[in-house]
Amino acid sequence: MTSFDSLWAVLEPIGRNAGTGGYRRFAWTGEDATLREWFAGEAASRGMEFVVDRAGNQWAWLGDPDVDGPGVAIGSHLDSVPDGGAFDGPLGIASAFAALDALRDSASSGFRLSRPLGIVNFGDEEGARFGVACAGSRLLTGALDADRARSLTDVDGTTMAEAMAASGHAVEDVGRDEQALHRIGTFVELHIEQGRGLVELGRAVGVGAAIWPHGRWRLDIAGEANHAGTTRITDRRDAMLALAHVVIAARASAERHGAVTTCGKVMLQPNGVNAIPSHARAWLDARAASPEIVRAVLAEIGAAAALHGGTVVEESWTDRTAFAPELCARLSTLLRDAPVLETAAGHDAGILAAAGIPSAMLFVRNPTGVSHSPSEHAERDDCVRGVAALATVIEDLAG
Repeated sequence: MTSFDSLWAVLEPIGRNAGTGGYRRFAWTGEDATLREWFAGEAASRGMEFVVDRAGNQWAWLGDPDVDGPGVAIGSHLDSVPDGGAFDGPLGIASAFAALDALRDSASSGFRLSRPLGIVNFGDEEGARFGVACAGSRLLTGALDADRARSLTDVDGTTMAEAMAASGHAVEDVGRDEQALHRIGTFVELHIEQGRGLVELGRAVGVGAAIWPHGRWRLDIAGEANHAGTTRITDRRDAMLALAHVVIAARASAERHGAVTTCGKVMLQPNGVNAIPSHARAWLDARAASPEIVRAVLAEIGAAAALHGGTVVEESWTDRTAFAPELCARLSTLLRDAPVLETAAGHDAGILAAAGIPSAMLFVRNPTGVSHSPSEHAERDDCVRGVAALATVIEDLAG
């Protein structure tokens, strides 16, 4: 059994729902604590320096980046969306440890570090609990205000500050971490591809070139609670019906502009089967190839919401993010002209790139293209190819 196989065997059952087969690994929960303990244990077993930054992200370092200069960092995240797949995030961290093991085990490589090497577990990348994607890397870089982050709440009303404190993290220290940032000279994140680009190209591994601009918006529409049986259709102010019109308008706008919009989370009041909704709150995800297209779509959605007395509030926004061109070209050449792809999925690598850290991504083939679903999958042989590619990258950048 390879190092990757043994790492994956331990990770695979953590946070998996027996009924759906999907994963529920939300930030600052019991499942998250188990995953964080696993990461710390893997770091210790390899003799790596273990550090938690001010934002709560976990780091494992070989070499001292404070003394020997900024190092090469690799890794990803361990949290999931509700009923997410096994590979989105954890594949990058398991592959990082496995790639280091492969280099150490290869007697013929003569591998020695010329730069410090770090492996990172970014916290709350999916934003499934508190609503802001890439919260850990945004806090680290200062892209997410610390006070705003502490005040974010989950569906039960628990704030991020309360959840962090319950997990033992120093809430008062949350915020941009200059020391942690100065340690990172280059960042490379391996991730399962969330699409079928590599399938169509017949390649197992590709290089990420850029991330589409994307954001999340909160929709609020007021109605009037009333009896579902005795209220005439003409007398109703149904917040859910108004929301449905806005969602349909969002879909139509996306089709017109060549964008994608998704309304995947809805909360109703009073949320009773026989009660007309008095309030509808929903969250919209919108993405496109350019920020101008996304903004055009949002303008039309805002107009549709206004027709029903609703409001649209931006909760997060990430502009188009291009990874370091020279680094991407270098990795593509290094990996035998690996294809260079853009993606519409957001990643921590994009947050670091936007903060000025030279960053790139490696994608591992996804045979169906399905992601954020229990059916997300990558073949074992392709995962092993991803580990080998990451080891080659480490050897080139840090060896």
